[in-house]
Amino acid sequence: MIRIVLFVFLAVLGLRAEAAEPTVRLQRFLQDVTALSAHFEQTQTADDGKVLATRAGRFQLARPGRFRWHYQTPYEQLMVCDGQRIWNYEPDLAQVTVRDARDILRDTPVALLAEGKRLEERFSVTEGGMEGEVQRLILEPRTADADFRRVELWLQPNGVPVRMRLHDPLGGVSDIRFNDVQRNARIDAAQFSFAPPAGVEVVQMDGAPQ
Repeated sequence: MIRIVLFVFLAVLGLRAEAAEPTVRLQRFLQDVTALSAHFEQTQTADDGKVLATRAGRFQLARPGRFRWHYQTPYEQLMVCDGQRIWNYEPDLAQVTVRDARDILRDTPVALLAEGKRLEERFSVTEGGMEGEVQRLILEPRTADADFRRVELWLQPNGVPVRMRLHDPLGGVSDIRFNDVQRNARIDAAQFSFAPPAGVEVVQMDGAPQ
């Protein structure tokens, strides 16, 4: 779940337009937005369309590479990244896993929104049509070993994302919708650090920064 969760956010700095129109709004988001916060609703479906899970919560993002992704319903899970390490805290298990951010961000939704400078190296971007004033972009990986076979991203005229849909190689889909989006709001730096509560087991994965 952490890999699917995380690939929503980290999206994109320094993207050069392959064709001007499809990437204008994406460029605007990359150049003008340094911080982002929103509520989200995420629905995960199998290849036959069956709903596997529905979750909701709030995220916060600050470039470069920091985010807080907090599932609040139906159960709590918290992922926090300070740019070097990611903490994945599951209160029900009284456990937190620590990983190197570089091992996770490239394969998560968060990474798509926060790790932008590498986006054009990994994806081609094409126009997917307009839905009112919202533009849909289609991002397709340039390599055959990518964790997602296609990513769809819906952007408002100011470049702010309102929806993201990720298609995995097995036909599963993770559909994330954003609301109450706030751009460039001041976010306390403490939101992007994590101290394990007393009594919680800490699992340090290989390669995670100390």
